Amino acid sequence: MTPKPVGPIPADYAGQAALTLGGQGVAALAEAGTPVYLYDGAAIAARVARLRAALPAQVGVHYAIKANPFAPLLAAIAPLVDGLDVASAGELDKAMVHKPASAISFAGPGKRDFELEAAIRAGATINLESEGEAARALAIGAGLGVAPRLAVRVNPDFELRGSGMKMGGRASPFGVDAARVPALVRRLIAEGADWRGFHIFAGSQSLDTDAVIETQAATVALAARLAEEAGAVPPLVNLGGGFGIPYFPGDRPLEVEAVGAALGEVLGQVSGVDFAVELGRWLVGEAGVYVTRIVDRKVSQGEIFLVVDGGLNHHLAATGNFGTVVRRNYPVALAERIGAAPEETVTIVGPLCTPLDRLADRVALPRAEVGDLVAIFASGAYGPSASPAAFLGHVPVREVLVPAPNA
Repeated sequence: MTPKPVGPIPADYAGQAALTLGGQGVAALAEAGTPVYLYDGAAIAARVARLRAALPAQVGVHYAIKANPFAPLLAAIAPLVDGLDVASAGELDKAMVHKPASAISFAGPGKRDFELEAAIRAGATINLESEGEAARALAIGAGLGVAPRLAVRVNPDFELRGSGMKMGGRASPFGVDAARVPALVRRLIAEGADWRGFHIFAGSQSLDTDAVIETQAATVALAARLAEEAGAVPPLVNLGGGFGIPYFPGDRPLEVEAVGAALGEVLGQVSGVDFAVELGRWLVGEAGVYVTRIVDRKVSQGEIFLVVDGGLNHHLAATGNFGTVVRRNYPVALAERIGAAPEETVTIVGPLCTPLDRLADRVALPRAEVGDLVAIFASGAYGPSASPAAFLGHVPVREVLVPAPNA
């Protein structure tokens, strides 16, 4: 049986014989129970540092909590970034523990009145998704006697080429169409709001360096045009994110140094405006590993199945059921024999009563036995919080932030 390819193991772990995080071996980290998500704190810190070194000085770094809201991870990353971006009242509460409200922005369609009120009372910036939301926020602010901090999320008239999830250049529930933005900005200022600028997000999960560079340049130009038409200088332009990570066979890492250099050239002509990039997946995705243990090895019609103790209830994305059209294999290895030569072709399935619960399809691995640990890499973003944990009532997944050896 010809094996199917798998995605690339992240550089932090690819050269290891057996998986270690923060100087600790995977067997010890999994001893308290599997399945478990392991997050490498040192790898996350290094990722933030690399990004800061690449970006121009006038560009801040924001962390999008939706990528991974695990409390210890959030506590570790919050001091390293300039702002936190949230998408619900629940995430707002989590962010407020770690940052002043002035460093928090709240995006997402369908914000309910109690969420708008909570953000306005706290002093967080609301990224408005529509004129109707703007009207409600202004009314709530007036009722509270507070000038709400309001930015306008723009639905741009372009998209991020090669993005896994396109957020611009089409009709969308996200943001205000660019042509209508200047009038809305003038209204916000006229009605006494504290206008905080623009949030412009064209797409996500792109590995095309040239496309990201092109989109950022277009975003800066769009912000300048909208500001001129509105007659007001934006205090902040959130350039969105879009930085992807390699998940699948053939994926190549985004060249963030090239992105930062190009953005520096674009912003060299701009003064009086602060900028930010809003990233989640790129900061934490490759620093996470999902570890699950083999509980059964079986053969059916000549095909080997390794049945493990966790599946789509914990890691929906790895099973191909979280936004991918064609199912492809995440990076996967036997956790204690990463570099060993493959001996057989196997399919790795979880314990759920559904054929969708397939973590790896016909991959080449060393011979595996019951009790061995399987590692699914690139699992630090959109893991437990994006998976149907209650489905079939299995044991909840553990999460562990692994500190650096000298932490």
